[in-house]
Amino acid sequence: MNPSQRQTEFAYHTWGGKRKGAGRKPIGSKPKVPHAARPLLASRHPIHVTLKVARRIPNLRRSAMFAIIRRALLLGKERFGFRVVQFSVQGNHIHLLCEAKDKRALSRGLKGLAVRLAKGINKLLGTRGQVFPERYHARILRTPTEVRRALRYLLLNRRRHKAQQGWQKGARHLDHCSSAPYFCDWTAITGQPPPARPPPVARAHTWLLSKGWLKAGGPISPTEVPG
Repeated sequence: MNPSQRQTEFAYHTWGGKRKGAGRKPIGSKPKVPHAARPLLASRHPIHVTLKVARRIPNLRRSAMFAIIRRALLLGKERFGFRVVQFSVQGNHIHLLCEAKDKRALSRGLKGLAVRLAKGINKLLGTRGQVFPERYHARILRTPTEVRRALRYLLLNRRRHKAQQGWQKGARHLDHCSSAPYFCDWTAITGQPPPARPPPVARAHTWLLSKGWLKAGGPISPTEVPG
């Protein structure tokens, strides 16, 4: 028996078949987002996605960090049948309102976006390692009411966080670390024209996200504080 045959036989007898406790172990404690099967996704339904970064990553709203995120969104906002239509960047997580033709397109689009974000952030920090240690959290939105609530939550998320701290910004302020400056369906003029730079979001294709949500209460007030 030659060495290659002996190596193959050894590997077979050592690793073949199922063994209790085998396989990759989760890092740290129990994962916060379980590896359950994702629900079926229809192309007509938008998805609210949340990406949470590792604890080692500094505040995502810092100008240099947000510049990395904005560039990644600009390059990955519409690929593989996947679109990012709205977003909100908070200190340690990113909210995305997305569309995808199916579950595979959603997975591919988010994976590509996460890779861009991880590479850019690690390069900026001069580090290596995981940037998104947990699975993304995804919630499928099936009704106009759900979509309108998600829009309010994303576009006005900073007001929500500040309200919890007992402080509120002026009514005309739009969060620059979100897609709020590009949003057109406000109830009142905000006094902030859309930035001249190309938008880091794609145009909505689904009825629910393009106009269907308006049937659940009409345009959104820039002074609202999401619950």
